[in-house]
Amino acid sequence: MTPTRPTSAKRKVAVVGVALSDCGRLDEATPYALHAQAARRALTDSGLDRSVIDGFASAGLGTLAPVEVAEYLGLRPTWVDSTSVGGSTWEVMAAHAADAITAGHANAVLLAYGSTARADIRAGRRTGDLSFGARGPLQFEVPYGHTLIAKYAMAARRHMHEYGTTLEQLASVAVQTRENAALNPDAMFREPITVDDVLSGPVIADPFTKLHCCVRSDGGAAVLLVAEEYVQDCRTAPVWVLGTGEHVSHTTMSEWPDFTVSPAAVSGRLAFERAGVAPRDVDFAEVYDAFTYMTLVTLEDLGFCGKGEGGAFVEKGRLRVAGGELPVNTDGGGLSGQHPGMRGLFLLVEAVRQLRGEVGASRQVRRDRDGRLPELAVASGTGGWFCSSGTVVLGR
Repeated sequence: MTPTRPTSAKRKVAVVGVALSDCGRLDEATPYALHAQAARRALTDSGLDRSVIDGFASAGLGTLAPVEVAEYLGLRPTWVDSTSVGGSTWEVMAAHAADAITAGHANAVLLAYGSTARADIRAGRRTGDLSFGARGPLQFEVPYGHTLIAKYAMAARRHMHEYGTTLEQLASVAVQTRENAALNPDAMFREPITVDDVLSGPVIADPFTKLHCCVRSDGGAAVLLVAEEYVQDCRTAPVWVLGTGEHVSHTTMSEWPDFTVSPAAVSGRLAFERAGVAPRDVDFAEVYDAFTYMTLVTLEDLGFCGKGEGGAFVEKGRLRVAGGELPVNTDGGGLSGQHPGMRGLFLLVEAVRQLRGEVGASRQVRRDRDGRLPELAVASGTGGWFCSSGTVVLGR
């Protein structure tokens, strides 16, 4: 089917296919193969043929991303995006794809990602401390040895100083995320942990111990967005893109006005305004969680609680799938589930699966005692060291 592109610049956009590749510990896989596996599975999920794809977006692989990946997949798109802003790349790309479809510049856009971040380190193809570069503005920080994790740790310490946030509150994020991971058979780590387990672990960058930090895995993901004309031919129920927002803040720490405010404060506001909904309407949230502090401050900046109230908000068990007021990172997140580098596409996959009611009874978010499926979700990705943010509001 090849729908005629509308002359008006208004048509709805739906996510109709989502999938993960094999994930976890994949010593023999290649990133290209993971891209392809996830893409095939997303197309199968949608029920559409690959010939409908006229848009492609990818980042993080190849000299000419996404040209190399498109060639590997056998695609010849007439719309492409290679925006690369770290973990928020995929929410930003979803926003760009939705805009292109709405405007009639594309009909069906595939977002695909694959990474062997864990296997590469294991095989000695890279180290665990790759520099982001020493040119441009970053040259003024590199001599002082700032690692990515150290920058997040500095921001966490500032929040603790400013608002009295405690290590126990941050640790509770890891504990609740692990509880959610225990419900996901595909999560890398499912064994229960306690606040004491988090606090007593080896220090990675003060105040973060090992369990404050994300896991390192291999894996990939794919998401297919289409114009509303395609929905009738899909095998899955559509999940609609209701609103999006994106924002970049800084690259050097010296240019970050406030360590306690992330760029989600802007991208989230824009996404909710454009969707015509408020944080209180959301049933669950998928947020980037490379570190526990990211979860806490992103929830504040998206408006689920006031600035400085994140510690009190997360420590009351609100993030759990089982009984939580706002289930967060329902697949176990990057802290316990999977984290193959730029994880933002995984947030969209999990959000769509939850809205479609496909994750299994134990992990499924329900709206009320009647057991209704959720109707509204938010996925918010963060890139760099709180340098960028993309937020997408999704609904059934």
